[in-house]
Amino acid sequence: MSYLISFEGGEGSGKSTVLRLLSNLLIPKGYNVVCTREPGGIEIAEQIRNVVLDKKNTAMDAKTEALLYAAARRQHLVEKIVPELEKDNIVLCDRFIDSSLTYQGHARGLGVKDIFDINQFAIEGYMPDLTLYLDVSPEIGLSRISKDNQREINRLDLESLDFHNKVREGYQELVSKFPERIKLIDAEKEIDTVVEESLNVIVDFLTTKQQYIRI
Repeated sequence: MSYLISFEGGEGSGKSTVLRLLSNLLIPKGYNVVCTREPGGIEIAEQIRNVVLDKKNTAMDAKTEALLYAAARRQHLVEKIVPELEKDNIVLCDRFIDSSLTYQGHARGLGVKDIFDINQFAIEGYMPDLTLYLDVSPEIGLSRISKDNQREINRLDLESLDFHNKVREGYQELVSKFPERIKLIDAEKEIDTVVEESLNVIVDFLTTKQQYIRI
């Protein structure tokens, strides 16, 4: 069976690292896993990523930003995610629609419903089967970024602390609204603990789905 599992979180939450480590643990267990990211994952979407995250583009309008993310998501979906799902692979995606709902809908103040509608046009009903939200305070997340010499600072990293607090608030509201799909992981713990807890959530989800199918 194929599943789309997304990873969400604020800046510095460790999504990319956790996703990579989980992939290395799931593959030996016999799962066919494909890793990707948003915005990006394929050439056209990576080009959009370069525009939307470029530090020189601080004048970008919030609605322009939302539309660019949706456009990148659409191309990524049809060119990579759907084909991989059709091969019965498990797609681990670094960000998906919840990022737009949180960053543009809540933190930018454009309205979660409006951003959801824009993205429904783009994704045509495709939603994550499971979402892991890596929760970390903005202070800790931004501190991690400043200490990571290998991570390039992007446009979102330059936002105010208030903006990042709104992002966290937005994610927490989504967790409350969709508890069956979105699982909160305390990302302030040591990385090994975060990976272990994330792995347990994913394996429990996959095992439950497989049992349900057999029944």
